[in-house]
Amino acid sequence: MDRPAVAVLFGGRSSEHSISSATAGGVLRAIDRDRYRVIPIGITRDGAFVLEDDDPDKFALDAERLPEVVDNGTRVLWPDSTLTRELRVSDADGVRSLGDVDVVLPILHGRFGEDGTIQGMLELLGIPYAGAGVLMSAIGMDKHATKSVLKAAGVPVVPWVTVTRADLDRDRQLWDRRMRGLGLPVFVKPNRAGSSVGVSKVSDWAELDTALDVAFAEDSSVLVEQGVVGREVECGVLPGRGGAEPRVSVAGEIVVTGREFYDFEAKYLGAPGIDLVCPAELHDGELAEMQRIAARAFEAVGGEGLSRVDFFFTGTEFFVNEINTMPGFTPISMFPKCWIASGMTYPELISELVDTALEQAA
Repeated sequence: MDRPAVAVLFGGRSSEHSISSATAGGVLRAIDRDRYRVIPIGITRDGAFVLEDDDPDKFALDAERLPEVVDNGTRVLWPDSTLTRELRVSDADGVRSLGDVDVVLPILHGRFGEDGTIQGMLELLGIPYAGAGVLMSAIGMDKHATKSVLKAAGVPVVPWVTVTRADLDRDRQLWDRRMRGLGLPVFVKPNRAGSSVGVSKVSDWAELDTALDVAFAEDSSVLVEQGVVGREVECGVLPGRGGAEPRVSVAGEIVVTGREFYDFEAKYLGAPGIDLVCPAELHDGELAEMQRIAARAFEAVGGEGLSRVDFFFTGTEFFVNEINTMPGFTPISMFPKCWIASGMTYPELISELVDTALEQAA
């Protein structure tokens, strides 16, 4: 039996291009080559689809040189209708076939990939893909939409204010009252970005304007979020097979020991001051409550593919901070670590995503 062809799609136009590329390095190294034929497709920062090297080392995460997809002159040509799933590539030697693709694994982070745009393209082409669908991806990418949906579903969320430049220009005093009403400290975040890009902690209102400028550099709308004193805990969620309840991993914890918060440098570049503990120390009842809320949050936003649900735990209550529909997926990221601690290997986790997509397409 021929191996299913999996197109691993990475890079992209967002500010999280390098993180997506690093994730690709981990996936290319671990994916089961006995089960799948792999087609690595990179998206340059300008949005060109190129046939990339099937070389995990090329995309290793290095603080001195972040990995990226560079335009190599090739162009991946997607099918021109739903009547075929044949991929082709154009290069200096002409056009050649890459064969039919059975499923796309879009390991893209941020806008133009994690927000439903790539998913919409694949839906139009009739090509199966792993992960969340169009609506769930769009909701998960938009922090304001996520919080609004979760709040309506009865899931506890951290109080927040969403603001735009136009809002501030029209009535700065009104929005200042709303933001200051959250109390200090607050976290200022781009509405549609991930990997802690553009995030600032504000402990003095004199720092607010600078934090807003940093966040507005990433997106046209910004969240100002109440700072919650508590533990930062996370868990992974996968859909249940055959209509079963969602599966939730054990919890991991981010222990901040010498930084203001879990920022980009700590997440991906090994900066000191952060410890990732998995499994986290929670009582059985606490873990069960966290897993219950995580499953409810996952289903509220669509319940497809995968997600990492991030919480603040005050000791008595869990608040959902964010839902990530394509969480960091490097071997040392929290989502894989939580599933590995739950008994699933990293290659098995990749196979789970691919096989679920193939089953849904059958």
